[in-house]
Amino acid sequence: MNDVPPACLPEYASNPFIAAMPPLMSTRELVKALSSPPHFDAKERSYPATLRKHCVLRLGRMFHPMARQIQLAERIGMLIRQGYIGRNPANNDYIAHLQDGAERIAQGSLTACTSKHAVSTAASLALAGCSGAGKSQTVERTLALYPQVIIHTEPFTVTQIVWMKLDCPTQGSPKQLCINFFAEVDRLAGTNYLNLYGHQSHSAEWMLLRMAQVARLHALGLLVVDELQNLRRTAIGPEALMNFLVLLINTIGIPIAVVGTLGAVPILQRNFRQGRRATGVGSAVWDRMPRGKEWDAFITELWKFQWTRIETPITDEIREALYFESQGVVDIVVKLHMLVQLRLIAIGEVRPSFQETVTAALISQVAREHLVIVRPMLEALRKNNSEEIKKYDDLAPLQSYLDHVMSDAISGGPTDAPQQPQGLKPEAAQPGDDVAANIVRALIASGVAKDVADALVLEVASTADAGDPLGLMALVVDRLRGSSPARRKKTRSPAKATKEQKPLAADDLRSIVAEGRKLKRSAYDALVAAGVVGVALLGKVT
Repeated sequence: MNDVPPACLPEYASNPFIAAMPPLMSTRELVKALSSPPHFDAKERSYPATLRKHCVLRLGRMFHPMARQIQLAERIGMLIRQGYIGRNPANNDYIAHLQDGAERIAQGSLTACTSKHAVSTAASLALAGCSGAGKSQTVERTLALYPQVIIHTEPFTVTQIVWMKLDCPTQGSPKQLCINFFAEVDRLAGTNYLNLYGHQSHSAEWMLLRMAQVARLHALGLLVVDELQNLRRTAIGPEALMNFLVLLINTIGIPIAVVGTLGAVPILQRNFRQGRRATGVGSAVWDRMPRGKEWDAFITELWKFQWTRIETPITDEIREALYFESQGVVDIVVKLHMLVQLRLIAIGEVRPSFQETVTAALISQVAREHLVIVRPMLEALRKNNSEEIKKYDDLAPLQSYLDHVMSDAISGGPTDAPQQPQGLKPEAAQPGDDVAANIVRALIASGVAKDVADALVLEVASTADAGDPLGLMALVVDRLRGSSPARRKKTRSPAKATKEQKPLAADDLRSIVAEGRKLKRSAYDALVAAGVVGVALLGKVT
């Protein structure tokens, strides 16, 4: 009969810094703790378009852990706990580290010889990967499993900071890292270190000595330094900051995790490998996800969340299109799934008979229109050109760009400089082009999504004279209102119109525009004032 395993290992149970943390999790428990599926109810597909658009945004907060995310979470747990073994307050190891730090401050050197031999059990972890692979999100979700601050009263009073995450200074300055560190400790522990030690007049080494001692004093369990690729273009080079991080691990006993894009790989290879524990629990490089069972399982999970009127079943053709357009970058494929749904919902909002069905062709079209900025990076991934990938990894910050794309998709597209509708060739320089473009601008300004406005104008352009702006606008308005107007006659020649001119009805668009001119209003302002064009117009579509 096997013995029942203890709830906690003896080296962990006897250490107050470790014992106060949550218990170790099994792999199954870790998957459940990290997972964050979006709320979904099939009934929501029948909601109005406005609500469904907001439902789609839930996908932006989705987190589905895969094998490498689980492995990283396990390693972070090891880093924190193993680093505390050599700083146990129950057997004076913690005091030895504090005395060691005090002697270094007295001698004014981080590398000074001290009388106290403080044993370091700290290790490090380096994580680099393609932008959008989910590195930072995985780290943040893993850290959230641990309390950030624990207040101890036995065997003595200390405010333990379990973890801290800082972005790498853009100038690579160790002094700036210290200032950011002091500010964060003050926020977490209610201290005043920034005013005491963070003045710019202090030298970098003076600050680094105090930073190391503060980290000891508050029993910092793990320091995460993100955006390491910032060091690539610093004037002072990455050596100073990287040397200090290695010193924190080897001498001070503080575990370190550094995170960056693929552009940080040369820095890690050149500067971080000198630490004797630089690969303490293993370093990792996260490339894009390859086509395989894990990717297919993720797409199957992602595909469950559809808020279009019609649920589109997943097909091999759709899977192929999603991988081709995202190249295995998880963040891109999630955003692409959101953008496609927003496109379908927007069109269905003004065309009730429209079938909101996802197709591989639509996925490719949306990718061509909305992933323009990151296309060079995607092309580099398709060609498997590592040097190009590193270059674009820094030049095109993926998350901020995709956030901008999502904002445009929700609001209906940028209104400052709308493009001409698809199908209207600018090189043709036809008179109707300007008319159609102006109508598209008017529709966008009144709250209609750009792609919907483009589709409406293209649809009615074949049933009206392209040179008759009022007739074209009237047809568009009729379509928005949901009516089925008869095909309108083309505008008669000016000579014939003069002979057969008849009085216009008061609600005729031409009459409205004419009255607006008398009041020195533009045609669009006159139509808005008359209630023909405006946000309320969309509310009449059912």
